[in-house]
Amino acid sequence: MQNEVIWDIKPLPEDAEIQKLSKAINTNPVASALLLQRGITDFDSAKTFFRPSLNSLHSPYLMKDMDTAAERISKAIQNQEPILIYGDYDVDGTTSVALVYRYLSNYHKKLDYYIPDRYEEGYGVSMQGVEWAHKNNFKLIVSLDCGIKGHEPIAHAREQGMDFIVCDHHTPGESLPNANAVLDPKRPDCDYPYKELSGCGVGFKLLQAVTAKMAWDESLLFEYLDLVAVSIAADIVPITGENRILCYYGLEKLNNRPGVGLQALIKVAGLTPPLNVGNVVFGIAPRINASGRIGHANEAVSLLVSNYPAEADRIASLINTKNQIRRDTQEEITHEALSIMADNEEYQNRKSAVLFKPDWHKGVIGIVASKCVDVHYKPTIVLTESNGMVTGSARSVSGFDVHEAITLSSQWLDQFGGHKYAAGLSLKRENLDAFVLAFEEAVSSTITPEQERRHITIDAEITLDLITYKFLEVLNQMAPFGPGNMQPTFMVRNVRVLKATLLKKAHLKLSVEQNGAVFDAIGFSMPELYDQDLAEREMDIAFNIEENNFRGIRSIQLRLKDIKFTE
Repeated sequence: MQNEVIWDIKPLPEDAEIQKLSKAINTNPVASALLLQRGITDFDSAKTFFRPSLNSLHSPYLMKDMDTAAERISKAIQNQEPILIYGDYDVDGTTSVALVYRYLSNYHKKLDYYIPDRYEEGYGVSMQGVEWAHKNNFKLIVSLDCGIKGHEPIAHAREQGMDFIVCDHHTPGESLPNANAVLDPKRPDCDYPYKELSGCGVGFKLLQAVTAKMAWDESLLFEYLDLVAVSIAADIVPITGENRILCYYGLEKLNNRPGVGLQALIKVAGLTPPLNVGNVVFGIAPRINASGRIGHANEAVSLLVSNYPAEADRIASLINTKNQIRRDTQEEITHEALSIMADNEEYQNRKSAVLFKPDWHKGVIGIVASKCVDVHYKPTIVLTESNGMVTGSARSVSGFDVHEAITLSSQWLDQFGGHKYAAGLSLKRENLDAFVLAFEEAVSSTITPEQERRHITIDAEITLDLITYKFLEVLNQMAPFGPGNMQPTFMVRNVRVLKATLLKKAHLKLSVEQNGAVFDAIGFSMPELYDQDLAEREMDIAFNIEENNFRGIRSIQLRLKDIKFTE
């Protein structure tokens, strides 16, 4: 393990800058260096960072087409027209639908929502969904977290006499769909100052605009920020700029006054406040996703829009059961996929991996792809068969654009889309072999040796005696953590191992010492290191600092990310 990982140590800011900021905000030099690395250079920028304000949110009307979209929704409300809210089946999509549905239902009763079936319709706006809207006499469809590439179904909706508003955050194709309004900060012609909103974030901006146009009280809209925070955490968007503000206040709502549905999920997940981004990513999001993976995501939306605790508890319990089925299915397929890679020499020599088995469960193959990347660390696509097509998910390694590699081999595909690190695709069975070769060629010709190695970014080198509760308090105030503002990772050189134990045959627990300072350190899923006779050995450690509350006893714990032996 220690031979595989490169530690990238961030350069320290200039000493004069560190001293200046330390004096301005009365903090220690290490904390000041961390802030300077994040672009915080003076008292004012520190205040903005540590005390995010909802007043700092950009005007929604800076987004291209926003006025048209807000005007059309306002008109529908004033004229009592039925509005269909259409969303994707993942966490971002379902929270988006729940946000818009719950908020607008305070003022407008002619609302319904539609989530496409993951297996029958697939991702995005579907012809089936448009037909359902037409049959049920909707005159306005608002799509959330999807639609930017839905040219055909949106054109069909317009031909049927329906108006269409797209709210999306994915990168557009060469042309935009023919909707009445296309809200997407990633549009090339959109001057909106912040480009990294989640799909639910774009939906929130639309509601801000409608609220202003209708002269409603904006404070009611802020009551739904817990849904926005869940979307930001789950969709792995940068927690910077507006996302930091929305996530900060959304987590505050989640911890103090969560919506009925989210409260039920928190309960079945066994989570106890204070909840952070990690709790959302690993506790709440998988359960919301399980609804669409193992059944139909309508169930998740029903939970998130519920106003009745008994009903919410019942749905949350059903979703929790599906999540366990999802975990069991995922583990079984992951074991199969990893066995294929281990038993086939071809995979060892390739820069990429494309794995296919027609009976793998479509709902979990994205997670399986991520698990394969964790083990073998190469861009990986996992495919199954669905509705006569080969379909699946791609996941990447740090720094490598898997979406671009798929684009380079897209002549063999029927459909694809996604981000730098995750994408979805579908193709005909007869084109699979050609695609595998083309994808391998695309990856091997563009991936760099640096991208083929695991990296850990070290924010600062410190000594153990610097780790105090006061320092931890400063670190905690830097939250919420996520892409763009990762939890700081530290390194300490030459610590001595006093004691080593193995917990549950999987997790390494060490007691480490340096110059009289002693801390417990936990390394999750590092059983292989326990066998290396660690007691009294010296090593360098990379870790996060966290608080541990065990049976009411509060202590500081180091969460190990990697170790390097120094002898």
